[in-house]
Parts: sequence; C-alpha cells; structure tokens
Amino acid sequence: MRLRVLMFLFVWPVSAPLLAESRIPDKALCSVCALMGGETELEKVRTHSEHDGKSYYFCSKDCKKEFDSDPIAFLPPVFPRPAPAFVVETLEGADRAVADLEGKVVLLDFWATWCEPCLETMPRLQKLHDANSGKGLEVWGVSIDEDKNRVDKIRKMIYKLGISYPIFVDAKPTPAWYRFRVKAIPAMYLFDRDSQIVAQWTGNIDFVDVEKEVQRHIGKTDKVKVN
Repeated sequence: MRLRVLMFLFVWPVSAPLLAESRIPDKALCSVCALMGGETELEKVRTHSEHDGKSYYFCSKDCKKEFDSDPIAFLPPVFPRPAPAFVVETLEGADRAVADLEGKVVLLDFWATWCEPCLETMPRLQKLHDANSGKGLEVWGVSIDEDKNRVDKIRKMIYKLGISYPIFVDAKPTPAWYRFRVKAIPAMYLFDRDSQIVAQWTGNIDFVDVEKEVQRHIGKTDKVKVN
C-alpha cells in the first residue's frame, strides 16, 4: 500500500503538465485576431493563457502578449454596464462629456479618416441619424486621428461624405478610446437613456443588428430600412 502511494506522488508532477497540455486544441479561434482583425477561421494554436479559470488560445506569442496586457478588453462584453467617464472635443474645441448624453439613446462610433471600413459605415450612420434623431437618438462620431492637421482632415472628410451628425476629436491626455478599451476600429457602442452600454460592435459590423438594437432602445417597433 505504501509503495503505491509513493509511486503516485512520484508520477503526479510529471503527469499534470502533460494532462494540461493534452487539453489544448490543435486549432482554435485566436482571441486577439478575432477582435482586432475580425478573424473567423480557426488558426493553429501556438500558445494560450488562463484568465478567471478559462483558457484563451492564440496564433502567436505576440497575440498572447497583447491579451495578457489587458485581458478584459478581449473578453465577451457584459451588458448592461456603465459607460466610462470620458471627454471629447468638438471641431471648434469645446468639451463634451458623457453627462451630456443622459436621457438619450446614443450610438457612439470610433473612426478615423484613414480607416476605410469606418468611412464605408458613416453614410449608413447618417441615414440612421436622419431617421431617428427626432425620436431620442443621437449619433456621435469620435475621430481618433492624431495628426497636427487632423481637424482639417476631419472637416474635409465629413464634407465629402455628407455627414451632419456630431463629430468629435479624441484629443484629451486620456482619450476616450482608451477608456473604452478600443482595440480596433470601427468600434460602436450603444448607450441607453441611463448611459448604460447595452450593445457594442467592432470590426466587420453587421449593420442590420445595429439598426435592430437602436430601434429596440428608442422604443420604435416598425423597422427603418438603412440601405
């Protein structure tokens, strides 16, 4: 009996890592690539991390490093949750804060003049704004451009696209994108009338889903089509 116990104690330290290693799949969805690049295909697992008792898999050590630096940003979002405190600037330099949004349904869109998917989405946001601005919806576009002449670039772009909903500059020392843990753009956040985040989208955005969530939170039952 004693021999069997001693053998168990001897074998266990060697067997545990092997058992853990056997649970790692050969392929999985990289948690970082899925968020930052919109990847939907399974990739070869090169490494993994543990967070809150769950395993997350990565296609490279760089992706693991990115995840480990801020795991919460890559976890499935929790709804509803309070919108973080943030301040952005109008193109004229005036401050606007999250407190200005209380009592309104708000679709906050992080974009940049160099982001083609962002620019493709903005005309659809304009149509959504036009259809619902009188029903309690506000669309806010927040540019993360960092150039010295960014305001000029932004003005030219919104003129070219025919955008009339409010556009802001993310110019504070602690930018809004950082407070929202934005890792890729376009990134959209929907607030309810209590300034709670009730939905969010990143990367390859399904605009039908955006429209559906907006309509639900402004209390509209008939669907407004956005082409």
